[in-house]
Amino acid sequence: MSKKKHPEHVNHERWLVSYADFITLLFAFFVVLFASGQNDKRKQVMLAHAVQSAFMHNGIFDQHSKTPPITTDGNSSLNLATAPIALPVPSAAESAEATEIRLKEVVKAQVEKKQLTSDAVSVRATGDGLVVSLREAGFFASGSADVRPEALAVLQTVAAALPRQSMRVEGHTDNIPIHTTQFATNWELSTARAATITRLLIAQNAVDPAQVSAAGDAEFRPIADNATDAGRAQNRRVDIILLKAAAPTTQAPPK
Repeated sequence: MSKKKHPEHVNHERWLVSYADFITLLFAFFVVLFASGQNDKRKQVMLAHAVQSAFMHNGIFDQHSKTPPITTDGNSSLNLATAPIALPVPSAAESAEATEIRLKEVVKAQVEKKQLTSDAVSVRATGDGLVVSLREAGFFASGSADVRPEALAVLQTVAAALPRQSMRVEGHTDNIPIHTTQFATNWELSTARAATITRLLIAQNAVDPAQVSAAGDAEFRPIADNATDAGRAQNRRVDIILLKAAAPTTQAPPK
């Protein structure tokens, strides 16, 4: 007589094996991530110390200062290689005529030193105030908002000669359209150039940040005819406008 077969016992806890393997793998994954993160932090600290030591050795940063000079993220044109020129700070009360004469003398001296061409910087009086015009050919490469390295010393000299007063920095272009990965139109290019010059002036303590504004006017405020190469070259510029002081307003006495 055959034995009666009993049904096999079903193990309802087999899923625990797979679950335990999964938890183990997950734990190992996070351990690896944590270890990698700690390693990256150590590398960052080592890199920071190495860069700081190199700059201190070269005399670029003050060894007693924990903050580097004003600069932009990756924009080398704002990281001036030389210290600001020690010139007397012009008085804000100086007349516009005296300021114009002094600035023209500064520009003339730079031309005589062969630091820039005779038309790279011009000074003129307008209804808004005295205008120091920086031509593209002397300060920017075509289609770029980065100041040429060789023009930084000239810009420092001009900045040191500016009186500390309210200013407006305007970027201008010619009427030839631009469309690059960085600048979609002349609006972006002119605004970026104005912002670059503004930040350089602030870095040189040539202006109080609360007394300066920057704007881009693209090709819509030309000073010459865009029909010729010479005219377009004059229109590609950044103007530093020393604004006239607003005349005080007198109110009529109440009746």
